[in-house]
Amino acid sequence: PAFVWRESGKPLRKINPSIPYQALNPNLPVIGSLVYCECDALDHTVTEEGVYHSRADFFYQVVMACFLNNRKTTSISIPNVEKNDNVFVYEIMVQIADIKWTVNHRYNDFVELHDKLVSDHGVNKDILPPKKVLGNKEPAFLEKRRAALEIYLQNIVNFLQRAMPRDLATFLDFHRYDILYLLQDWALHFFTKGDSLLQMSRHFTFSPLMLHAVSERLKQPCPPLEILDKRLDFSHVLDFCCQLTSITIRGSNIPVGTSNIVPNTLPLELSVFKTIEKLHLVDMLVSKIYNVGVMRDTVVSLNVNKVGLEKLAHVLLCDVLHKDVLYSGEMHNWKKVVEADFSDNNLEEIDEAVRLLPNIECLVLNNNKISALNNLTSLPHLIRLCLSSNRFVEAEDLHTKLGQIVHIDLSQNNISSLRGFSKLYSLESLDLTSNQVLDTPEITHLCTLPCLENLILMGNPVAIIVDYRVKVLEHFGNRAGEICLDNEKPSQKELDTVAVLQAIRIVKEGRTPTFGPDAPLFPYNS
Repeated sequence: PAFVWRESGKPLRKINPSIPYQALNPNLPVIGSLVYCECDALDHTVTEEGVYHSRADFFYQVVMACFLNNRKTTSISIPNVEKNDNVFVYEIMVQIADIKWTVNHRYNDFVELHDKLVSDHGVNKDILPPKKVLGNKEPAFLEKRRAALEIYLQNIVNFLQRAMPRDLATFLDFHRYDILYLLQDWALHFFTKGDSLLQMSRHFTFSPLMLHAVSERLKQPCPPLEILDKRLDFSHVLDFCCQLTSITIRGSNIPVGTSNIVPNTLPLELSVFKTIEKLHLVDMLVSKIYNVGVMRDTVVSLNVNKVGLEKLAHVLLCDVLHKDVLYSGEMHNWKKVVEADFSDNNLEEIDEAVRLLPNIECLVLNNNKISALNNLTSLPHLIRLCLSSNRFVEAEDLHTKLGQIVHIDLSQNNISSLRGFSKLYSLESLDLTSNQVLDTPEITHLCTLPCLENLILMGNPVAIIVDYRVKVLEHFGNRAGEICLDNEKPSQKELDTVAVLQAIRIVKEGRTPTFGPDAPLFPYNS
């Protein structure tokens, strides 16, 4: 019997394969021969051909070489002989199912490989084309040797396909493109250097290629081959991954080596990581992540940069079929994230998915296409917001859109009016570098903010006005000495000038100057 399973691992119901699927339950839609449940938690689906073990098996195909599962569709050929630095090399074409790559070797490399195979694996010593001393550079001879070496490789691969020797696999670059042999290579690396790497840092940078190989290997219930060298055991990879606290996944659209494997087309999962606190995704497709494992419960700092992100939901719900925040509920909250950086993407708005970061304190959204603030009132802990290089033209009524915000960076935008900042009473730092603030009267909207200490206006038209600093500081009255303007504290001379200007203004207004330690005219003691 077959089962439909949910993520919990408990059977939802038993299915009798002899009964047409439509008759089992009319509420299970049928698309062709596939029966599925309308549920994001669906983990196993059923077809007339058998059971798909996970959603990933249905949505993705393996796009990396796997010789173990494709022995019958593996081909080896030597299509060309090339001269390189006065040495002739043979271009070997390896194809496993749809994956193919080339590797170049001299004749001497074939001799070294053959000697190892003869001594360790019982290969007939007479099957390698013999060496020729004279006339070995003649075109006719090279063509004859090319054909003979091609037959030689085809024969030994066929002879040793059940237990591919590591020497042969390395000769054919299986350790670069094949899931099993790549993991063996990494297992050896972590076995020999893993402890020293972890002592230096608990951070490691992975490629989608590596994580795809791990993801595919995790689907296999037992070791695919008997590995006599325990240094090559997959457990060394798992052990290393489990001890990391910070990872970077750096993608690429450039094919790996000479192959047709493109890293950013590879599906992957992250369940192998159990203690990750810092996660950085860069230059990859987040849609290829089909399982984030326990990261929603462990990650404290989340960086997602240069991935072409158009909605926050696409990464925060990357492993959920329907990117609906209300439907997903609290089970998909990133519970411990306090810092998140989504810079250098294509975000046009702050969508509802930001609510999945309920404890966020610092949110960085630089270099996007955002023009308005939305959905931030549901973030009670947010104190730092960075929106540099976006598309803001106005910033109206920010106190209705933000909570107790402390730092705002809106540099490199097109804001001309500061009226919208006038009621952000918890604001301590405001960066408006390179905007369109024209004149000093706009500063009156900021002078009533009791906590403001850092103000950056450089790069605005107002900054080229004569005595710009003094005129800005004058608006802050007796707090002028507390304001750090454009990363520079006011000098005593500037404060004296401010005091004089304030006195003149008071007299013009017909008021009586007040002299005291807290008065605007009281000398500033640096």
